[in-house]
Amino acid sequence: MDDMRHGCLVTMLLLFLSTVAATPHRHRLSETATDRYLTKQEQWFSQTLDHYSPYDHRKFQQRYYEFLDYFRIPDGPVFLVICGEYSCNGIRNDYIAVLAKKFGAAVVSLEHRYYGKSSPFKSLATKNLRYLSSKQALFDLAVFRQNYQDSLNAKLNRTKTENPWFVFGVSYPGALSAWFRLKFPHLTCGSLASSAVVLAVYNFTEFDQQIGESAGAECKAALQETTQLIEKKLATDGKALKASFNAADLEIDGDFMYFLADAGITAFQYGNPDILCKPLVEAKKDGEDLVDAYVKYVKENYGESTESYDQENLKNTSVSENSSDRLWWFQVCTEVAYFQVAPSNDSIRSSIVDTRYHLDLCKNVFGKGIFPDVGATNLYYGGTKIAGSRIVFTNGSQDPWRRASKQISSPEMPSYTITCHNCGHGVDIRGCPQDPFNIEGNEKKCTSPDAVHKVRQKIIEHIDLWLSQCEDPGRSCI
Repeated sequence: MDDMRHGCLVTMLLLFLSTVAATPHRHRLSETATDRYLTKQEQWFSQTLDHYSPYDHRKFQQRYYEFLDYFRIPDGPVFLVICGEYSCNGIRNDYIAVLAKKFGAAVVSLEHRYYGKSSPFKSLATKNLRYLSSKQALFDLAVFRQNYQDSLNAKLNRTKTENPWFVFGVSYPGALSAWFRLKFPHLTCGSLASSAVVLAVYNFTEFDQQIGESAGAECKAALQETTQLIEKKLATDGKALKASFNAADLEIDGDFMYFLADAGITAFQYGNPDILCKPLVEAKKDGEDLVDAYVKYVKENYGESTESYDQENLKNTSVSENSSDRLWWFQVCTEVAYFQVAPSNDSIRSSIVDTRYHLDLCKNVFGKGIFPDVGATNLYYGGTKIAGSRIVFTNGSQDPWRRASKQISSPEMPSYTITCHNCGHGVDIRGCPQDPFNIEGNEKKCTSPDAVHKVRQKIIEHIDLWLSQCEDPGRSCI
């Protein structure tokens, strides 16, 4: 029996490799490209534009990637890595790659509709954004998953066989990962929802409050004083102040203050609190100008273009790989809000960034009648009361976004908070320290590497268990 099975597997292996070699899908990692991506080779999939219409059969081309070097043929799992609100330029070589190698998994990743090169229209006018939603995106993943499994079966010359699938996502894709398991439980054995923002929040005051906790008393006081000084200078000589931050193009004061708030929270969100807190606290102790210290921090450490905050730029309806800001704001303004407003008391960010600022932005950029129905979103998905199963939720203790994630553990939906000084957004996948532009998956660089390691081991245990529970009993060599 063992000899027959061995012969069967060898035959399947040879058949699969010959099929892959004849297609452009195979991409082996070179010796020199070991740090950033497993693959950047684009593939294309014909996707349905509106999954909820019985008569609209329009299609658009959606970009995806696949990496097969670790795939255990023929019955290895398939890891679906969800891309989110950005141009998806390949499959990252992060901790998911480590898991794929361990479990002998194929890795596939689908670009989110409208983002990057997956735009259904030649214009991003508001009327053309009606099909941009998390609901449509989840259906995209389901249809892609089914078609990819069918193509895999065709390559392996088999029918009615399912490889076990597991879904991964970080941040908004983390929410999509949890929601995919919730809405399509028959299509995945489980999901990892890392820093998953599953709760749509209208006035997200907890975001600022978490920044205060993560900063600590000294840094928080320095940040608050800096904000107050900036507000005074904005009132007396706003033009010169904005120029000092290289942000003279931000004519709307709310846009400018949002830019400065984001520059600060990035340090905490991505596990680098000391690059902001140390110089600011030292400047305060030495009696130096806190605004000058903040200018220096922003120029040296915050690489985000001010165009991302300029409402005039957000009105640009041309399609490019740099359209992500307009697209994400549309999702914010229609579905999830996450309005990072200043709390009424003890705030770090400026009170200029309030609910009215956000609503005015939505109206100004997208037109009248555009506002986020967070109640409907949470009703549809469940918010933090999501009633799914086989979902692992993970969060970094310093990450302000964790306040919109599920943090109460349950047997079928375990939740782990990784606690350390620099444990930020997606720490289980990306490691630390990190920033939005330099993903580093090494847990040893965390201030408490054991904390990250322990949660990663828990993730492995859950993946192993859930994959074994969902093995296809119908697999055969036919």
